[in-house]
Amino acid sequence: MPELDLSQYARDLVADVQATADAEGTTTPETFTRRVFEDLEQAGIASNTFTAYHGAHGHMVHGYGIGDSGECLDLFVTDFDLDPLASKLTKGQAETAFKRLITFVRRCRDGLRQHIDESFDVYDMCAAVEKALTEVRRIRLFLLSNRVGTSTAIPPTKFDGLPVTHEVWDLARLHRHATSGSISEPIVVSFDPPLPCVSAPSSEPDHSVTMAVIPGQRLAELYGEYGTRLLELNVRSFLQARGSVNRGIRETLLHAPGRFLAYNNGITATASQVDFVYGPDGGPTGIYRVHGLQVVNGGQTTASLHYALSRDKADLSHVTVQMKLTEVSPERLAEIVPMISEYSNTQNRVTLVDFSSNHEYHVAVQRITRSLWAPATDGSGQETHWFYERARGQYTDEVAKARTPAKQRTFKKLNPTKQKFTKADLAKYANSWNCLPFHVSRGAQKNFAAFMDRIGEAPPRVDVQYCQRVIAMAVLFKAVDRIADTHGAGSYKSMITAYTMARLSLATGQRIDLDRIWREHRISPALEDAIDDLCPRVMQVVTRPREGNHVGEWAKKAVCWDAVSRMAWPLPRALEAELRDHALDEAALGGGTEGVKGASDEVTAVPADEWYAIERWAKETHNLDPSQRQLAQYVGRRLELDQVIPEPQAVQALHARNEALSLGFTPDP
Repeated sequence: MPELDLSQYARDLVADVQATADAEGTTTPETFTRRVFEDLEQAGIASNTFTAYHGAHGHMVHGYGIGDSGECLDLFVTDFDLDPLASKLTKGQAETAFKRLITFVRRCRDGLRQHIDESFDVYDMCAAVEKALTEVRRIRLFLLSNRVGTSTAIPPTKFDGLPVTHEVWDLARLHRHATSGSISEPIVVSFDPPLPCVSAPSSEPDHSVTMAVIPGQRLAELYGEYGTRLLELNVRSFLQARGSVNRGIRETLLHAPGRFLAYNNGITATASQVDFVYGPDGGPTGIYRVHGLQVVNGGQTTASLHYALSRDKADLSHVTVQMKLTEVSPERLAEIVPMISEYSNTQNRVTLVDFSSNHEYHVAVQRITRSLWAPATDGSGQETHWFYERARGQYTDEVAKARTPAKQRTFKKLNPTKQKFTKADLAKYANSWNCLPFHVSRGAQKNFAAFMDRIGEAPPRVDVQYCQRVIAMAVLFKAVDRIADTHGAGSYKSMITAYTMARLSLATGQRIDLDRIWREHRISPALEDAIDDLCPRVMQVVTRPREGNHVGEWAKKAVCWDAVSRMAWPLPRALEAELRDHALDEAALGGGTEGVKGASDEVTAVPADEWYAIERWAKETHNLDPSQRQLAQYVGRRLELDQVIPEPQAVQALHARNEALSLGFTPDP
């Protein structure tokens, strides 16, 4: 893979950030921060991250995050320079940035939120930090910079008894990971005393297997330090129940810890290198260091040990776990590790979600989009491509292949930066269209995992028309995003955009003409006006959380979508006039609302006459929202025409019918 030198990478990074900021109407520091957030989330280094800038005398912060386990508070400060090679990020500047972050933490603890308007997203950040300080076990401070840092590692400190670590993600570190194709640094773990082990001879030159026993306390601590980074290589483990502890594992840990080794099947792990202690006969007797450690099976055991230690305060000093450790040649890791994961047979196996760029779906999308010419809409007559980045760094690789500046300009003219989209972007567009905005709000990687689950359940036929409609969704999403910015969505814009697009998709029965959007490469004036009217209404619901949540947590919940979907919004006549007669079922990209399979069948079982009766009853009694009346009429018409009811509309139609029945509607016998 060709590598960009540091100076070229720096220029490309600035150009990409500027183009994205211009397209999305945000500042370059915010855009850069979000870009790095995506990389950190993809690597499993951080999760649940939010951008929110606040600066005052003595403190500055650009974002925060609270890990999935709820035990780590992450705070971020950004240093973005339009001319990053003109100066270095000095040790003094780095230390000053970290001091500003810790000052922000101190002021949050002392009640900073009381001096901030509740309508501002910064209020949510201050409230989240203040609450987290009473619950988390450690704090991580991140400095994100597109300049080269000169400082060495900054030693850990403490804040109110909590350990505080400092991480600098500078230009050199970002470049190193961009050119290596992986943002995750290998996990290197030392064991003192060494782990007792037995090494099995292997006839295969590319791997060897060792059986070992690891203390439960140490395994729990490793999960606490590395989180999901520890759990998979190429295939990311997704724990469906956040922080859940298997009941049997928990009972054993609390009441019979000495029997854990006998009762539990242990873990299967891989490594790129294992360092042994050798006995007098020359054979390995212990493991003192493991490079590139990954747990490919036994994720629930690993996580449950951690939660039992941190939440139940379980004594793990007598707990040991058997470990089958396979040392794999680095060049064969990508090939062999997924097979080990697939064929290992452990109890309560964690649901695995394939994050591989080589999945046939992504390969097909890339193959078609590379040769798909988008219509010229600027009057120049120059058609362009939408560049699908199936694997991280492909765009910069292609730029590097164009050796001369002239060829690079030509490539960028035919493949504009603003038309580059990633796997995570595609999942965001599709899940918003399919009325799953709460998935989108959970972050790029969790949303992508949910998207791939649905692709696995119902693989779409990826052809030219499919890819055109995916790109049309991208055009629509970007238009909604731009309009959300004009309404002051701020750091909640990504959530507001996803919810607005989902509510639009629901209200129109997914009958927006994506083929027209592809041909014109823009949305119509009627659609633009409709979004402009809908967006602030959606904001009212999303930014007013229930159940004591802050906005970021509220938007991740299905009940938030339920509230938005029930929100009254009459479909504008101008938009209604240009909708298709039926939904683009083949563009559904894997299905409708989560957990509601069969809703279409249930709706179909209700006669069309009853849906029309619900509409008439609702008009007479004014009991249902106008949108629910419209939906009942829409369902009745589609049933009469013997047309399929899209799953998102079926779900909401059943909600409307149940509400009508509870309010006194009586179907004809």
